[in-house]
Amino acid sequence: MGHKLIFKDYNEALKNNRLLGLKCQSCGAITVPPKIACRQCAGQDMEITELRGNGKIRTFTTVFVAAEGRESEIPYTIVMVELDEGPWIMGNLETTDPKAASMELIGKRVKMENRVFPGDKYSAGGGARPLFDLVR
Repeated sequence: MGHKLIFKDYNEALKNNRLLGLKCQSCGAITVPPKIACRQCAGQDMEITELRGNGKIRTFTTVFVAAEGRESEIPYTIVMVELDEGPWIMGNLETTDPKAASMELIGKRVKMENRVFPGDKYSAGGGARPLFDLVR
């Protein structure tokens, strides 16, 4: 059985500010980023669906020690967002000073955007990552 949504297509959609996931035809759960099996029931009958990218911050961390090649980005805040459609997705939080990030972020509404980052020696080139902005 082949993948319904390969990472290359998921990444290209992100570059165009579109968030794609897979909706399980057995249980209705949505899996994002794409996997070969449903995150809820392990079913493999899934269809591509587009998500709105809106949700709530459930947890976060601020990074002060960067991975190799990302030294110029520190500090930055990474959030786990529960999307309105159900799945959780990780991305950078752009609208908050990382040094001022506090527990008040938990539960705040966010909207997804994206940014294309250059590749490093461990990747196959540049790729898009979800970014989130607080909804005011």
